[in-house]
Amino acid sequence: MILTLVVFAVAVVLWTCTPLDDTFVALAAVVALLLFGVLPASALAVLGGSTTWLLIAAFVLAGGVSASGLPARLATSLVGRARSVRGLMHLTAFALLLTAFFVPSTSGRAALTLPVHRALRVNARVSRALGVLFPSVILLTAVATLVGAGAHLITSALLEQATGQGIGFGQWMLLGLPLAVVSAHVTAEVVLWLFTTRADRAEPLAGQVEPLAERVQPVAGQVEPVAERVQPVAGQVEPLDEPTVVPLAQPTVVPLGEPTVVPLDRPRVVPLDGSTAVPLAERTVVLAARSEGPLPGAPCSNSPRQHRQFSALTRTEITSLVIVGIVSAGWLTETWHHVPPEVTALAGAVAITAPRLGTTTLKAAFADIPWSLLLFMAATTMLGSALVSSGAAHTIATLVSPSHLLPTVIAVSLLAHLVIQSRSARSSVLVPIVIPLAAAAGMNPAALAFASTAAAGFCHTSTASAKPVALFAGAYRPRDLLKLSAVLAPITGALVLACAVLLWPHLGLPLK
Repeated sequence: MILTLVVFAVAVVLWTCTPLDDTFVALAAVVALLLFGVLPASALAVLGGSTTWLLIAAFVLAGGVSASGLPARLATSLVGRARSVRGLMHLTAFALLLTAFFVPSTSGRAALTLPVHRALRVNARVSRALGVLFPSVILLTAVATLVGAGAHLITSALLEQATGQGIGFGQWMLLGLPLAVVSAHVTAEVVLWLFTTRADRAEPLAGQVEPLAERVQPVAGQVEPVAERVQPVAGQVEPLDEPTVVPLAQPTVVPLGEPTVVPLDRPRVVPLDGSTAVPLAERTVVLAARSEGPLPGAPCSNSPRQHRQFSALTRTEITSLVIVGIVSAGWLTETWHHVPPEVTALAGAVAITAPRLGTTTLKAAFADIPWSLLLFMAATTMLGSALVSSGAAHTIATLVSPSHLLPTVIAVSLLAHLVIQSRSARSSVLVPIVIPLAAAAGMNPAALAFASTAAAGFCHTSTASAKPVALFAGAYRPRDLLKLSAVLAPITGALVLACAVLLWPHLGLPLK
């Protein structure tokens, strides 16, 4: 027991105070416990256990869905319906919530939605507010699903080992989805209040987002009328019934980073002194590259034709939507058909990578799996298991008073990101201690473990607190995070406490 505490304490110090890779530290700690006989060699089976396979299959599914473009289309389509800054904030929050069911990684969701933020056509102050909103909502809405973060799987695995029963996919969604919805929209209002003015909130929006999925498509439709009306025959131009010539001094070149369309309101023809037609490619130049932001001064892309084109789902998007829907339904109905969730996930992974049917290949999906994260999660799960099985967690728990246990657990979980940056590491540290504490206080270990994991999802104080926050670092100022954290941290704690006391007992997770 003493050896376990020493190894565990050294791991926490190395995670907190050194630049060593988190996965390396976790694996080194596991090796130490194996060498000294605290853990049996059979404990390595967790590397091929059901939790690991569930997450691998979920990442393959996410790779197929992301390859289809469905999450980005979903987010862009919803955000594009906003007509005010407040509406834009709330639709953004809702769209980000929905992405939690398609991508089982907060950093993956942040990378997926970063282009959506860059495509928004808003003023600098509102853009900065959205830069804070995106990672905040991504982190707080991960609690909506069991596969939303590796920490959730660690919590369920530790509960199953300690009590014989974990938290399944359906029960987790039933408990976490209401908290995720409320947290997303409360965060939107907090960001509005802290980072925008009354004039910003009253400013109407129209066509404030550039479509990401089919930006290049409208070019063909817009150029066709020119091709039909201007017929170069042996260097001659057929006369037009109506003059529709827009003189241009030079070709219009718009350097962009993402596939971007320069809308043509009218046919653009450069008249020459002679009768020679100017090739279309020389009249209007459109560069298809990656955009670093919205097209400056570009008109709104809200025409009925463009809206219809953008709203039409492609075959790959329909395929990914159907497969994810079937897998989610299988997870939710596990108690009826008794098919383990990892088996359902693997079936979905095979379907979405199948030749002809799938949206990606297995090789491409495997290349995108964060193997380091999986190893880290497996290693931290083993560390947590060692704390429970050796009795070290119970010894630590006896040092904490059981009175006011729930508020204390929530407060410590909220602040844990200041010293332990990894979400999975926080759960592997906190949950093994929370479980015996709950048992000693006569409370339900699952209720306190779930509350701790939900509260630990708050990690907004600094750029280094979480990967999604770091990915959006260029969209806000560091002091913006401190400003948000000072207001949002107590609100998040109050929401988790209210759910634990007032809501979750009615949904099958009583406190006692």
